[in-house]
Formats: sequence, C-alpha cells, structure tokens
Amino acid sequence: MNLVRPHLLEWQWSDYALKHRNRTNLLLHIVAVPLFDVATIVLVAAAMSRWVGVAALAVAAMVAAVVMEGGGHRKEGAAPEPFTGPIDFVSRFVVEQWVTFPRFVLSGGWFRHISHAR
Repeated sequence: MNLVRPHLLEWQWSDYALKHRNRTNLLLHIVAVPLFDVATIVLVAAAMSRWVGVAALAVAAMVAAVVMEGGGHRKEGAAPEPFTGPIDFVSRFVVEQWVTFPRFVLSGGWFRHISHAR
C-alpha cells in the first residue's frame, strides 16, 4: 500500500534513537538534514521565481542529502523499516528532515549519541 503511514510522527520517533547511534551516521545527518532543508526552501523560491538552474541545483542538493543519509543508515546496527512505496518514502523522509531529526537534536539525543558513539 502506498499511503502515508498512520501516526507517522509518533511511529518515527518511537525508535529513532535506536536507529541513530553510529558516529558516521550521526555526522552525516547533522550535515545532510540542514542541506535538505535549505535546498527545499531554495527549490520553492526557485519554482516561484522560475529559476530553472537554481531549481536544478536545489534538487541535486536534495538528492545528495538522501544519498548521504542512506549511506549513514547502512552503518547502523538497527536498519530502518523498508519503504512500502514512493509515498511512504517521501512522507517518512520529509518528516524526518523537518520534524524528527530537529526534535532529536533539540532534545539532546544527537549530542548524547555522538558523545558515546565509537
């Protein structure tokens, strides 16, 4: 089924700390998430202004963030649950970038994990 997962925010948060313990993954996320977020804002502005070249760069930055995070997750002991389709992928990824990872950082989870990671 390709629908948005019910209770996505709660579901994603429930085991987020377990799946974000590897030092490399944590370091990749602290770079990739802001890259994705800024690129999203730039993409919206570029689309509104019809700046095709800037929009293409923003999309490239978003793809780079996805690839970086995917590489980081492969280093984790606990793998993320497989995606059920494109809507599941997009909804989970966007929520992670804009809500769950910032929440992890602001709650002190990222700092605690990076401090104890090998």
